[in-house]
Amino acid sequence: MKLTYLLWGAELKTNLHDGELRRALARCGVSELQVNIRDEYVAGAELWFCTYDTPVDAIVTLRGVEEPDHIAAILRPLADRLDGFLVDELTPLPPPRADSGTRAEALSRIAILRIPPAMTREQWLESWIGDHTPVALANQASLAYIQNPVLAPMTPGGRVDAIVEELFPMAAMSDPHAYWGSDGDDAELERRCTRMLDSISRFGADRDLDVIPTSRYVYSLR
Repeated sequence: MKLTYLLWGAELKTNLHDGELRRALARCGVSELQVNIRDEYVAGAELWFCTYDTPVDAIVTLRGVEEPDHIAAILRPLADRLDGFLVDELTPLPPPRADSGTRAEALSRIAILRIPPAMTREQWLESWIGDHTPVALANQASLAYIQNPVLAPMTPGGRVDAIVEELFPMAAMSDPHAYWGSDGDDAELERRCTRMLDSISRFGADRDLDVIPTSRYVYSLR
């Protein structure tokens, strides 16, 4: 079972790396803790979109969860706000491996997606996962691409239909060619941007979304 939580709070950069948190999660059968957080390493990255009153500060991902009912109670004291979701996971481009607890040498871009009113869930998934995925992989300098369709909410909160994680070279924070993989060619950069924007608009990901630049840390708990 995979759970993902959106968190808000000023102390998360300390709280989410605390060893006692990892021990408490391990007691609930969690095999892996992933922390994505807006920290000093990504301070220069642009916060592209935000639909919440305040931007999400961190995203916690838990894999191998055996006792899901206890997770929110463990995380809630660490944050000012907590929204949790049971998610599926698709990895068209798996992330590079890193040692437990070390920061991935990448910009991790988290996108929170919502289905537009004019589309059914089935239409939206087909357009996003079936049609858009190859376009994204062909037109960006992605190091990883992980899709998490939401299966059910785990806490009361706003509606979220999917959470996407994409990893890029750190240079992508300030260099559009490093983000798009256009190798300094301005015409190719424009072509890639146009292809992506056209594809994104077809499944409504050009609106009603949140995009959060983060650092990625993964802890093995077993």
